[in-house]
Amino acid sequence: MNRTPLRNLLALLLAAVAGSPSVVTAATDELPWHRRVLVGMEVGPTGAQFGGGRHSADYARDFDGAEIVRRSVAAKAEYLVIWVRDGDFTFHDSKRVPRPVGLGNRDVLREAVDEARRHHLPLIAYCQLQYPAHELREHPEWKMRQADGKPIDSLVCFNSPYTNAVKALLAEMTAYGLAGFHLDMVDQGFGAPHGCWCRHCEERYRDEHGRPMPKSIEWGSEDWERMLQFRYATSDRFEKMLTEHVRGLDPRATVDFNYHGNPPFSWEVGQTPVAHAGNGDFVTGEAGLWAFGALSASFNAEWYRAATPGKPFQVAIQRGVRMYHDQTTRPLHDMRWEMSTLLAHGAFVTMIDKTAYDGRLDPVAYERMGAVLGEARAKRSEFGHVPVRDVGLLFSVRSRDAIGRATPAPWFQAVQGAHKACVYEHLGFGFLFDENLTAEALGRFPVVCLPNVGIVSERELGLLRRYVEDGGHLVLTGHGGQFDPLGKPLTNGSLETLIGAKAVRRMGTPDNWVRLPEGGGTAAALSAGIRADWPLLVRGPATVYEPTTARAFGELMDSHRGSLANPDGYNADWPLSARQAVGPAVLVNAVGKGTVVTIAASPDVATAGEHHVVEARRLLANAIRFLRPAPRVRIEAPSNVEAVVTDDPATRTLRVHFIAYNATPQTTPVKERPYVLPGLIEDRPMFRAVIEVRDGLKGAKAWNPGTRLKRRGNRVEVTVEDVHEVIRCRY
Repeated sequence: MNRTPLRNLLALLLAAVAGSPSVVTAATDELPWHRRVLVGMEVGPTGAQFGGGRHSADYARDFDGAEIVRRSVAAKAEYLVIWVRDGDFTFHDSKRVPRPVGLGNRDVLREAVDEARRHHLPLIAYCQLQYPAHELREHPEWKMRQADGKPIDSLVCFNSPYTNAVKALLAEMTAYGLAGFHLDMVDQGFGAPHGCWCRHCEERYRDEHGRPMPKSIEWGSEDWERMLQFRYATSDRFEKMLTEHVRGLDPRATVDFNYHGNPPFSWEVGQTPVAHAGNGDFVTGEAGLWAFGALSASFNAEWYRAATPGKPFQVAIQRGVRMYHDQTTRPLHDMRWEMSTLLAHGAFVTMIDKTAYDGRLDPVAYERMGAVLGEARAKRSEFGHVPVRDVGLLFSVRSRDAIGRATPAPWFQAVQGAHKACVYEHLGFGFLFDENLTAEALGRFPVVCLPNVGIVSERELGLLRRYVEDGGHLVLTGHGGQFDPLGKPLTNGSLETLIGAKAVRRMGTPDNWVRLPEGGGTAAALSAGIRADWPLLVRGPATVYEPTTARAFGELMDSHRGSLANPDGYNADWPLSARQAVGPAVLVNAVGKGTVVTIAASPDVATAGEHHVVEARRLLANAIRFLRPAPRVRIEAPSNVEAVVTDDPATRTLRVHFIAYNATPQTTPVKERPYVLPGLIEDRPMFRAVIEVRDGLKGAKAWNPGTRLKRRGNRVEVTVEDVHEVIRCRY
């Protein structure tokens, strides 16, 4: 492993960008700031959310707007999001919200605006929306309320007069001449107790629906369905109102909201994937392996891209190890890995720094962040090209709400596991949503996967049928199409004619097994890398099918749990061994010019689950490769190396980004054993990879001069010693 001293590596990375031209030129200056940037900073004080308004005079005393701008510019930031409003305080001269006592009469926003103007740096104001502790102390009647009328002390109702307070606060900030606003966040809570049944909501609901609000959560009822849509409409209306308000004050100022329409967030938050992503000039979301796992970087980036087609999308990461306010600093390579992953997937990225309690800045953190942002800018030409796809993953918000219901985490595992399988198996992926599904969107993918999508509407079924008849291919798993729009089981599943089989029954327990057949042709393709005639644990939902027009392969097997007198009483968390065959494992059905492969079990759920085996993800990948045996680009690389392929048709250049996740091993923590906190990437890894280009290869070149590259016809073999490498392939 390369152990170049940190200071030497920092110097090399900074030197790479030192001679690069500024991003702001006469040509790009005409574009809105968010369409010409790649990387930036967000800087805010730490501790406000923990103090409940009770702070010492030291709090944010040295939070200096001008110094923050200077340090951000030195760290190669192309824009700066600066905290102006948190729950208890504001950092500008406000008539509505107090400043921390340690600031005295200082106006941090004015300091930042004046300094940013000297550097031509776009300045965006961070404004917290959902936890306005100051306003809720003054106006407790604005609090969200539970169904029994009890207040939810931390949450504000978006149908209350609070909306006017936010408008007035944004008007104060707009007068400073800002590039935009980052509004954080329009959520309705991340768990129980749920709101809102306040007077304002009850009156509005009655006006819109002509009936009182339901007083309890009753899944599967028309009343609760109306209530869900009311919640979504409330957040949607609030976001649109603020966006239009800002545009009325300053048409040049951008608006973006911190978004929570993606897993692990559900109906509780009050957002759906598409509707609440598009209300600003661009969507902003968060990655962060400490909260969402290392795979969240690529998952979230592609999710935001699909939710806001044609728009830029921003992803926020942070320099801390465990969470935003923990006052730690990640190793350089750990930050490089996350930054490179997001940029390769087309995002523009904001690095978040939380200051010390008194507002001071950490010099080592800014040294490392400067190296990361500088490297990104030096590689600017390598990012932002057209992704090359193998498979589209269809996410159904209708299934999330009507099947996932109050405990959606197990249901989310299907789409999360499908994504994980794509990353490990180096398949180019993207997302599709039932909210905005079109024939054009489906047509962008040679294969579309429905990971345990239990609800498929008539409109969606028509689109999927036409897609397959015209030559597209589907992969279905789990309980696909077996429920009505309210989550009630159907007698005849909506996808039966596409599957070419009838759903006889759903398996009652998740510890299901698959045994694949021996043989050549289709059987060999489905079992590639998996021992045939071997029971394979595929823990998750499964269906017993009776083929009609489909060809059947292998066996779906139940477990010995089925022989117990009390199956649920025998440790439901642990699977039992395979018992007997109950139906086919895989169905293959020709429909028009296309093919539908149905896996009776859920290898996607299993891949994201706690009892996963490698072969489960290979089964899903084999189904995709069977349908697309000759992809445009085929990648061989270690499972911990993500591959992102993009195309620049104008220059006839394919780019293959390799990003290596190389964390250190960890021991068990003091609390919440046996869970283990993720390790950090300290060293540059070394790995080998192979690229095969189907349609002719004229040449290949690596970004890093130390990468060893050997071309053999249309095949390129590389040995990389770094977290991120880009191989440019001319065709």
